[in-house]
Amino acid sequence: MTDPTTWLTQEAFDRLSAELAYLKTEGRQKVSAKIAQAREEGDLSENGGYHAAREEQGHQEARIRQLTAMLENAQVGETPAASDEVTPGASVTIYYDDDPDDTDTFLLGSRELVGLDDSVDVEVFSPQSPLGAAILGRRVGDTVSYTAPTGKPIEVTILEVKPFTS
Repeated sequence: MTDPTTWLTQEAFDRLSAELAYLKTEGRQKVSAKIAQAREEGDLSENGGYHAAREEQGHQEARIRQLTAMLENAQVGETPAASDEVTPGASVTIYYDDDPDDTDTFLLGSRELVGLDDSVDVEVFSPQSPLGAAILGRRVGDTVSYTAPTGKPIEVTILEVKPFTS
């Protein structure tokens, strides 16, 4: 079983808490009003506005569940300081031992950790992912192996660890 802990900065925790509060109050009220308005239009079976509002409600309730679980399992901390140890919130560069020219740089954590939106182009690995779990707590120069979801063993060497900046 994977660890449900989500690593968040205080800023990210506060931002996500505010989003959750909005969705549970004003957000639900707005969607309910859209559904009520669409119901007044009559036949629901062919009412596109009603179906769109119900779909929006479903997406909103899913986001509420996601945020609730994330915040319940959040561990709040500071963005890691400069260090050679891999920690959540760090930008990590590795190379694959079978091809030292093949390097990857990614954020260890979650997009929510640092408030990333979809416009920021960065690969993100969870600390609970096979790669994330293998490198968490390791240092620059360490070589680790992990098993990919395909079952293939993979060895990587950590080249660089630095605080993530978007």
